[in-house]
Order: sequence, then C-alpha cells, then structure tokens
Amino acid sequence: MPLIILDRDGVINYESTDFIKSEDEWNPIPGSLKAISQLSQNGYRIIIVSNQSGISRRKFTIADLNTIHQKMMTHLAQFGGSIEAIVFCPHGPRQGCDCRKPKPGMLFDIAKRLHISLKDVYFVGDSQRDIDAAEAAGAKPVLVRTGNGAVLDDSGNVPVDVPVYTDLAEFVDTLLSNAA
Repeated sequence: MPLIILDRDGVINYESTDFIKSEDEWNPIPGSLKAISQLSQNGYRIIIVSNQSGISRRKFTIADLNTIHQKMMTHLAQFGGSIEAIVFCPHGPRQGCDCRKPKPGMLFDIAKRLHISLKDVYFVGDSQRDIDAAEAAGAKPVLVRTGNGAVLDDSGNVPVDVPVYTDLAEFVDTLLSNAA
C-alpha cells in the first residue's frame, strides 16, 4: 500500500499563531478530511508528522494533544477515512533534537518502523521546514497554499521541483486522477 505523509497544522486544520491548544481550537480546513478519506478509500496509508512545541512550552499537555487528535479522527471517520499513525515532536526549537522539522528524524523513524524507503512517498506540508525535512529524508515534498504555504509560495522561494497546490483536496484530486 502506498504511503502519504501529511503535516497537520496548516494542511489538515487551520493554523494558529498561538498553537492549537484544545479540541475547541482544532478546526479542519474545508475539504481536507474528505481528501484524506479519498486517499484511504483508494488504498493509501496516511501518517501525520507534526511539530508540537506547545508541549515543551507548557501551552498544552500530551493529554490535550490526544484529545485534539481524537476529535480529528472522529470527524475523519464520518467521511470514511483513517490515519494509520500520528508522529509528533514535543520539543522546542532550541532543544536541539533530531525529530523537530526541518530535521528529518520523524520521517526516518517512519521509514525504519515500516521498513520502507521514502523515495516515492509524498510529504504534504505548508512550510519551508516541511520541504526541508522531506528533501533530507529522500521523500517527495509537496507544498499546499493553506496555512503558511501561501506566504512561502508568494515569496518565490519554493524550489522549482516542489509542486504547489491550493490545498490538500487539490493535491489529492490531482494524485488520484493521475493514478486512474
């Protein structure tokens, strides 16, 4: 089964400058849950990779994060979709870990656990750190213009070989139509 890796904030749900700290603050971007469901229903495995430094900054707890993810999974199930795993980095930017994007540690961990190469795996993100992590891990970066992606795309700094889509739904529609 092919794998797709997704960033969470700015790809699946709206971004927040003050972190998504509770289930009430988690709101899906229109079309994102349906897009994930389409991937699931077409035989794709989906894994989320997300920096969650709000934990180390004491903005929310791992229990809060689990509640947020439960809400996401419940809403996704209404569309018939599923997510195989959620991998997150709880560290802050100055803690020097190998898992915080733009470092590829979380992606390498997925490859190791699944015994796969990431060479043909798309990693859909909304920021330069997502692109950098994907490239460092040998995955195929994709940028969506939701979240931080619009600013990055407008800056003209997106590498020419990185495809850019309006949102996750457009990427999934294109991917599935090309596979047909």
